[in-house]
Amino acid sequence: MPALALAQGGDIPTLSLTLAAGQNQPERVSTLLEILFALTVLSLAPSFVLTVTSFTRIIVVFSFLRQAMGVQQVPPTQILASLAMFMTVVIMYPTGKQINDTALQPYMAEQIGFTEALKKAEIPMREFLFKHTREKDLSVFYTISKMERPKDKAEVPTIMLAAGFMISELKTAFTIGFLIYIPFLILDMVISSILLAMGMMMLPPATIAMPFKLLLFVLVDGWGLIVASLVNSFAT
Repeated sequence: MPALALAQGGDIPTLSLTLAAGQNQPERVSTLLEILFALTVLSLAPSFVLTVTSFTRIIVVFSFLRQAMGVQQVPPTQILASLAMFMTVVIMYPTGKQINDTALQPYMAEQIGFTEALKKAEIPMREFLFKHTREKDLSVFYTISKMERPKDKAEVPTIMLAAGFMISELKTAFTIGFLIYIPFLILDMVISSILLAMGMMMLPPATIAMPFKLLLFVLVDGWGLIVASLVNSFAT
């Protein structure tokens, strides 16, 4: 059997993949590259949502709220993430509509090319990022990369702008989280003082304070206040 195997032809089959569509059809190659780029963008879409939209601020604030109330698993993380996604769609609607009107629809109608559509789509997105990015946070990345400071907004690379936007969003979210913590912290201190005065030191204050936190949150319409405040924070 080994002799028979060695007696076979020594040619090894090869497999090659190419995007070539022929020398006379360069437009097909361009189309294939555009499809490949579109698939890449779709695979990275979740990362784009997390980095260049309002999702970061919203989900961090929701996490602070859940920690402040002392309920670790209620509402579930999936519910909070879904609510944050719906709020992100509402907040980003003006920017998305502008991208659709100036870039996507003209490209679908073959009025502009793919590269021009990307440039037009980048304009409203950069306006949103600049609006909510602190200059100090943006300068941090210029210091790290040792790049020359830009003279105007047009010279700021989008990748640097997105990084500064993330830092600004985290700072804003932590500030809102601190303000959310204050009333619940005061309630925890009041409950702890009452239990200590009654001599009930063996009873965990967090167990007694949780129903009062929930009652306070419901009475003041906490979800409505937080959602409205988050949405309005992007309108300014």
